[in-house]
Amino acid sequence: MSMSVGSPSGEQAVMCEMNTTPLIDVMLVLLVTLIVTLPTMTHAVKLDMPAPLPDQPPPVTQPEIIDLEIDFDGAIVWNGLVMNLDELSRRFGPESAKDPQPEIHLRPDRRAKYDVVARVLATAQRNRMTKIGFVNTADFAGE
Repeated sequence: MSMSVGSPSGEQAVMCEMNTTPLIDVMLVLLVTLIVTLPTMTHAVKLDMPAPLPDQPPPVTQPEIIDLEIDFDGAIVWNGLVMNLDELSRRFGPESAKDPQPEIHLRPDRRAKYDVVARVLATAQRNRMTKIGFVNTADFAGE
């Protein structure tokens, strides 16, 4: 970097040199950014996946689906049929012995009491029902 201090006669000469310090700073920042991001763009993970077995057939039978709804007033609806907890327990017995075991799609109403839902889940667990899932719970996301 050079500096003009003036001439002996006291006149200031016009500087015609370009200040390259900001240009070098910008270039260094770009270079560092390139160095930091380049390895992540070319980085790949090699996975050794097992080969698919062509002689293995896909599963033939899909499990039966039981739509179990719980209304706001505590009514339990099994595939459109209203029942109480005792009838529900009697129905779970033969269903748990099936192979494959049916899936229970539980749809509680957003105003249903937790106690009723917990009793239905406990009844299913006592009768060895293992495939239970909550369905259409998007209504609860906003609360």
